Amino acid sequence: MGFGRFGVSRYVGSLGMVFVLLSGFASSGWAQQTPASPPEGSLPALPPAESVAEAALRSGSGDGGSAETVSPKRVDIPENRPTSSLHLGQGDLIEISVYNVAELSTKARVSSAGDIYLPLVDYVHVGGLTVDEAQSLIQKRLEDGGFVRGAHVTLFVAESTSQGVTILGEVNRPGIYPAMGERKLYDLISAAGGFSATAGRKVSVVRPSSESGTVTLNLPRNLADDLKDDIEILPGDTISVPRAPVIYVVGDVGRPAGLLVDNGSLTVLQALALAGGANHTAKMSGVRIIRKSPTGMTETRVPLKKILEAKSPDLTLQADDILFVPLSGMRQAAAQGLNAAVAAASGLAVVAAHP
Repeated sequence: MGFGRFGVSRYVGSLGMVFVLLSGFASSGWAQQTPASPPEGSLPALPPAESVAEAALRSGSGDGGSAETVSPKRVDIPENRPTSSLHLGQGDLIEISVYNVAELSTKARVSSAGDIYLPLVDYVHVGGLTVDEAQSLIQKRLEDGGFVRGAHVTLFVAESTSQGVTILGEVNRPGIYPAMGERKLYDLISAAGGFSATAGRKVSVVRPSSESGTVTLNLPRNLADDLKDDIEILPGDTISVPRAPVIYVVGDVGRPAGLLVDNGSLTVLQALALAGGANHTAKMSGVRIIRKSPTGMTETRVPLKKILEAKSPDLTLQADDILFVPLSGMRQAAAQGLNAAVAAASGLAVVAAHP
């Protein structure tokens, strides 16, 4: 009978221990409770909980432990996050780190074949991929190979030799410039030595990585005056600085010249004013605009007298236009005005015009 009571006590004690363990699971989710001195016949104690960091380090170190690895919490990347526009290429030096697995952090340079070598993973082809695409590929290789569960890879480009920014046209030092970090348009123009004396201010930025393709900006003569067009420049962009348009004023004027219009436009009255005005011997009714068209040279008469009297709108000149002011009384010169104006324009000095 005493033996029966002892058996009932053991049974009741075991049920009590099961109740305590179930209560611990309900309150903490995964916490385990181990009695200091478990009585004989109680349930076996669970092993102590292992932290996420310890589990991740053990999975990456390859120590051959038999305990099951607890996967680290995956850091979700927002779907609407913009993908980096930087494409990896030959010679780029990149730094790779795996969350909570310091042993897999490394630096690698992209080979001529577009490959990098990583511990455990072996060679990975990243040439032509964006930073985000390369990160996803390395994560997949680590997970598929069973090296790290729920791997989260961070990739940083330490040196970008494959994609700089190209600056062409009317700058003092055209060429290819590195685009590491945040680079602005004005910074790169300054690095290229600034605008040349014949540079226009209608600058184009060609970016192959964007759907828009080309961005056209009208920059101020003094860049410090207006910073609204100081846009960010991306790797692979091409900055094109064109030559400023030239308008020629020839004939019976004070200072025949080629007017370099670096910004904006120029009208007939502005061009005449910059050329010193028409002489008193000029034939005002014979002023013409000589313009090159796809079909050849054309002439357009300018009602200069009406424009001066505000009876007719001022005409806007285009690039390479020739404003010809003939000399009064010279019929032969007037008859051959087109050829004479073109010949005169070819020998003019070009000066900057700032209307």
